[in-house]
Amino acid sequence: MAEQNKKKIRKYIFVVGGVMSGVGKGITTSSIGALLKARGFSVTAIKIDPYINIDAGTMNPTEHGEVFVLEDGDETDQDMGNYERFLDTTLSRTNYMTTGRVYQTVIENERNLKYKGKCVQVVPHIPLEVIRRIEKAAEKADADITVIEVGGTAGEYENILFLETARMLELRSPDDVSFVMVSYIPTPKMVGEMKTKPTQHAVRALNSAGIQPNVIIARSEGPMDTVRKDKIATFCNIKKENVISAPDVESIYEVPLNFEKDHLSDILLESLKLKPRDGDLKEWNNLVKKVKNGKKEVHIAIVGKYFQTGNFVLSDSYVSVIESIKFSAWQEGVKPVIHWLSSEDFEGKNTAANIRTLSKYHGIIVPGGFGSRGIVGKLAVIEHARKKKIPYLGLCYGMQLQVLEFARNVAGMKNASSREIDPDAADLVIDIMPDQKKKMEEEDYGGTMRLGAYPALLKKGTIAYEVYGKKKEISERHRHRYEVNPEYVKRLEDAGLIFSGTSPDGELMEIAELPRGVHPFFVGSQFHPEFKGRPFAPHPLFTSFIKAGLKPKKK
Repeated sequence: MAEQNKKKIRKYIFVVGGVMSGVGKGITTSSIGALLKARGFSVTAIKIDPYINIDAGTMNPTEHGEVFVLEDGDETDQDMGNYERFLDTTLSRTNYMTTGRVYQTVIENERNLKYKGKCVQVVPHIPLEVIRRIEKAAEKADADITVIEVGGTAGEYENILFLETARMLELRSPDDVSFVMVSYIPTPKMVGEMKTKPTQHAVRALNSAGIQPNVIIARSEGPMDTVRKDKIATFCNIKKENVISAPDVESIYEVPLNFEKDHLSDILLESLKLKPRDGDLKEWNNLVKKVKNGKKEVHIAIVGKYFQTGNFVLSDSYVSVIESIKFSAWQEGVKPVIHWLSSEDFEGKNTAANIRTLSKYHGIIVPGGFGSRGIVGKLAVIEHARKKKIPYLGLCYGMQLQVLEFARNVAGMKNASSREIDPDAADLVIDIMPDQKKKMEEEDYGGTMRLGAYPALLKKGTIAYEVYGKKKEISERHRHRYEVNPEYVKRLEDAGLIFSGTSPDGELMEIAELPRGVHPFFVGSQFHPEFKGRPFAPHPLFTSFIKAGLKPKKK
């Protein structure tokens, strides 16, 4: 009986940054989780964002990257998507926190007298709330090991309270907490060798927060040599074998295998006082072989507006779309080549010339988005894809624009538009639902969003029905405010458009398509299928899209 009542001992790994951000803390966290899961441990992951924002929903994707939506509708940082893909798991809002969320809870607790008259202080009450959230996520997942990514880098004032949290948790239970620092090792061109001094300073900044890393992931362009490993070990007070070389790789899915070459999972298990278990990375090895062995190329054009800043392409705005394309292409044994096309290039005087270039692609995707900028160009691209029978996949806004293009150019509704584009249009084919209009009038914009997983019923005999393996009902994740106006559905269907997926009550249009006899693949989804694509389980919509693009074009 005493054995049954014994509380499960949970272990925690904190992943922190050094020198600079954007060099792979999220992929490191995901890879550590994947390795430990492959060793037979139950694992979950948490992201701590040091922003005052309550969630990532209001953040500009060109500055912060994609907003990833969980099953429960939480709008999160894109790293949550990496966790789900690498761990092949489904996470919830308990796995994501921001500074804003933590402070909001503490203030609400104070207002509700939950501190029983105590003076509520930044320390210890903020770190204690963070610890409560970490333990809640671990308990909900029944995880042996919880990997926690702390946003930012050591030495910043924004994440110091989260480092204080980690220090307090280690103080409480030293054998149950381990620290991994991901630090950049630059190779200045004028010097020609790796420099470890920035990492030495980063470790000292971490030491000043009361934390000594157990492992240093040394991110660099090329593999780290023995001399640099020795130097980091000596000046950062760490074992040489605990300095893990992490050079740039062709695919992020090579990272777990590269880490394991340096025995990272063994090192972490030893630091956590856990007995090693046999591991199996066969699945990961097979995936990397698929990545490297694909010879035939499939060229996919993504037409959007959230990836161009000056001369730089910010692909993070559509990271889940990119990964889903890759998973399906690799499954089909081909190499994906993604082309970034600005929707504004298909507007104005060069439209005709640019439109003609679309025929060289195997498929075209118009992803999700908001606002009216670039709409004319996207509609021109969709019209060309429809007329020239180029496989087309519309995601969320991409489906709404697909419906608008069809309404204008096929169904004869020349003035068809969306309330988002032109609220005074004669035919609001895309509109907000009546029960949400009041919320919009009250400026409760968050309340007008459809977020998270919703069910959809599929019509027999349609492409969607075949794509999903003849399932009658599916569940997919949403992030949008507007819908196909039910008042126009019959007119659109009479003109030849098929709504092959609808909400269970038939009011909301979830999938739109043209029949195969009319077009090889002209499909749009109101939901975001990319949020459920996994490396070992590609999303069927993307796979069918890729297959359609690989078929020889009929002359």
